[in-house]
Amino acid sequence: MSQPPAIPLSPASLEWARRLVQMPTVSHQSNLPVIECIADHLRSLGVTPRLTWDAERRKANLFATLGAGKPGGVILSGHTDTVPWDGQAWTMEPTSALVQDQRLYGRGSADMKGFIGLAVAQARDFLEADLPFAVHYAFSYDEEVGGWGAMNLIADLREAGLAPELCIVGEPTMMIPAIAHKGVHRWRCCIKGRAAHSSLTPFAVNAIEAGARLIGHIADMGDRWRAEGPRFEGFDVPYTTSAVGVVQGGIADNVVPEDCHFHYEFRNLPGTDEQAMQRSVLDAAARLEPAMKAVDPATGFRFETICSMPAFQAREDEAAVTLAKKLSGATATTLVAFGTEAGLFQRAGISTVVCGPGSINQAHQADEYVSLEQLARCEAFIAALRG
Repeated sequence: MSQPPAIPLSPASLEWARRLVQMPTVSHQSNLPVIECIADHLRSLGVTPRLTWDAERRKANLFATLGAGKPGGVILSGHTDTVPWDGQAWTMEPTSALVQDQRLYGRGSADMKGFIGLAVAQARDFLEADLPFAVHYAFSYDEEVGGWGAMNLIADLREAGLAPELCIVGEPTMMIPAIAHKGVHRWRCCIKGRAAHSSLTPFAVNAIEAGARLIGHIADMGDRWRAEGPRFEGFDVPYTTSAVGVVQGGIADNVVPEDCHFHYEFRNLPGTDEQAMQRSVLDAAARLEPAMKAVDPATGFRFETICSMPAFQAREDEAAVTLAKKLSGATATTLVAFGTEAGLFQRAGISTVVCGPGSINQAHQADEYVSLEQLARCEAFIAALRG
């Protein structure tokens, strides 16, 4: 083993982080083992958590207030779901929570069960500190597939009249406060054509060809943003991008395809309008439909929203950023390329910053890890809320 980190990590915090990593919560699975584990711990401390559920009650968000009745307060926010590990070349069991070479390994260790475990480990300390403000936990489901859990959680807070003032989203930023990221918006386009033998194409509507024309429009949008802007320097890719990720359609070479669907996304800069981008796609589809419907009125395009995570941008001098810099001792801020739930909290009127342990370079990878040094720095960051 290498030398211990300069800031010691408490055994209790490491144990909580390991405990959560050992519970598989891939997004297509239930996250209830993690939620129930945290809820039981909080109840043992006299804290009653609020749970909000998905439609099937297989997943839940947890919101808990340490210091009920106190004004405002700070949210410590994290998502409990992880991406899968199928097909990745892991050298260990992904839920082993192995501690080796001053690293905690396992799916979710960096993204972002390490942060959640550190926060929960300090629940008793927050209660005993009797702070003049509340500390809130907000732990969500389905961040990795669209942010649906956080949307549900925030709506519940609004209905309950709960109004925290600040939010720290503990995504991996190497403990440097992040003040901006792009939005992530995805749709599924479903095209209904009309089948026929491929020798009779004038009597058919080729769903794949119609989809290809629309895909070309989406690609042209991305080309225009790259060439003409707008631009936001500091991002790895300083302009809005478009991408098509999945295309499916057709059953045989000699059958004009009746069905096709494809998935596409926009990663839009803060301050740009993703709905205007989507309207451009809808308008392009509408221009294609008359020729399709002239052959068969039942043909056309249909769109479904897959993911809508808004872009995020905070001012350097706003409350959450100032607090994160104070707690971390950082003198600078950063931008991140990945999406988070920060934009959702910001749109709810809560001053928000992204700051957490580890690097996104380790997240979603085989042998995902977070260093104990980063966990120790985050533990000190959270403890500094107690003054």
